[in-house]
Amino acid sequence: MSATLTNRFLFARKAHALLHFLHLDLMLAGLLAGIALTNLVSHRVELVASFNAALPTQSSSVEVATADDQLHPKLTPPMRAALDSVARRYRVSNQALLPIFEAAQVAGLERNIDPVLLIAVISVESSFNPYSQSVMGAQGLMQVIPRFHQDKIPEWAGAQPFLDPVSNVHIGAHVLQEAIRHQGNLMMGLQQYAGALDDEAMGYANKVVAEKQRLMQFVRRDA
Repeated sequence: MSATLTNRFLFARKAHALLHFLHLDLMLAGLLAGIALTNLVSHRVELVASFNAALPTQSSSVEVATADDQLHPKLTPPMRAALDSVARRYRVSNQALLPIFEAAQVAGLERNIDPVLLIAVISVESSFNPYSQSVMGAQGLMQVIPRFHQDKIPEWAGAQPFLDPVSNVHIGAHVLQEAIRHQGNLMMGLQQYAGALDDEAMGYANKVVAEKQRLMQFVRRDA
């Protein structure tokens, strides 16, 4: 074989090997790209599925909202304004006071008593200290004497109902309702609530009413 034929043969062999290598390289690149694309699509499908699973259905969101409304009723505009006023006055966070105002709103509706009046009683009686106790043994936000009002403890109350803010408000509202009914009017009912029926000046009742009027000023201002 001549040198020219030999060189052409070797060149052809090298060219064939190079093309074969390039073909394998392209096949490998395509295979890797296909695997990457498959993994990407699979990952995105998993993300979409997990995101959809995390979204609440329409029926479940309604159920949650309904349960939350029962446990934490929305405050009326007067109660919201009173809440803001009390929070600023006593330098207590709105969130800390919110359960008290919610309890006053529910108890007021149950006992046919203005809930802002209940807030005024709490302000006068305990200055919103749920652990307050008088020398006479009156306890909690509305300063209820336990030995006289065991019959008014709600069925759902815990082990210390008179020191629990929510149950204390419900007990106090019950006591005030009975006093108003027994005396026939609000002012004398407040005096009985305070154990001050012999005070002709109606000092306690006037103090509570004045506090309610002060709260209502904020209500009218925010209206």
